Amino acid sequence: MTKFLTFGEIMLRLRTPGFERFFQSPQFEATFGGGEANVAVSLSNYGFDAAFVSALPDNDIGQNAVNSLRGLGVDTNLIARQGDRVGIYFLETGANQRPSKVIYDRANSSISQCKPGDFDWPKIFKGAKWLHITGITPALSQNCADLSLECVKAAQKAGVTVSCDFNFRGKLWKYGKTAPEVMRELVKYVDVGIANEEDCQKSLDISVDVDVESGELDTSKYEALSQKVLDIYPNMSTIAITLRESINANRNGWSACMRDRKNGFLLSKHYDLTDIVDRVGGGDSFASAFIAGYNLYEDRQQSLEFAVAGSALKHSILGDYNRVSRSEVEALMGGDGSGRVQR
Repeated sequence: MTKFLTFGEIMLRLRTPGFERFFQSPQFEATFGGGEANVAVSLSNYGFDAAFVSALPDNDIGQNAVNSLRGLGVDTNLIARQGDRVGIYFLETGANQRPSKVIYDRANSSISQCKPGDFDWPKIFKGAKWLHITGITPALSQNCADLSLECVKAAQKAGVTVSCDFNFRGKLWKYGKTAPEVMRELVKYVDVGIANEEDCQKSLDISVDVDVESGELDTSKYEALSQKVLDIYPNMSTIAITLRESINANRNGWSACMRDRKNGFLLSKHYDLTDIVDRVGGGDSFASAFIAGYNLYEDRQQSLEFAVAGSALKHSILGDYNRVSRSEVEALMGGDGSGRVQR
């Protein structure tokens, strides 16, 4: 079967119960997640042959991370068992005007210690159709930046389509390089770009006066932003941009736009997300659904609508992973958003 590969880090996710502050009670909910792992899980749920490429220590925590992916249909045979620790992130879920908060503890994790030459890319990409990476892994260490560049170059050489979520994580860029210094070179080898407006500004240093703090959207500026990205990166065929209106921690407006060189600029349906259960992983759920839609439909408007519907549903699910099926996404695309009990 044709493989859809993702490359990056899976972490232990420690979340406070409900909407509690850190250590309000002496417990955390322990699950696993991480941008690229989340995408692999969703692709598997949508019926694709998905595999995750990474490194994890050969201990009980590493094995449980592997098991969490394997139990959801992701091929874990390309995970190298090396290094000493699993990265961790702590999550405090916000409510109303109090935002959610993430604290990372992932220094010296197994993947951050990997370097160019540690993975046999020609062997990994044999029979593969698609590779997905993000701007998170290159932010972990210089080794990871070099390894990510090696990865996308090898994918291009193997004829594999490369998608990249430009994800900017300001708390991670600590090893002496700025995000644009690294990402502008890496994105030269990307076919399908995925981002929000902040990612374009802070990962690639591309902007058109979009105010990321206002919570209000001016779609004409996103038309200009998407065109500017494709102008700067002639190798890129498509750019998809999520449009989130943050009214408060529990209510967001949600939509997206895309531009490709054949169909021009497209804008999706808009969803009003009220009573959000968990927005962490929302961008990853969009990326995975966009990849799925891109491969399921020739109509690019349909591809975009699948992505937005799939990621809208993720906001109703606790945890990093988007546990929805293709049929559930297509039902929402078709207008079935009532939430009525299915009997």
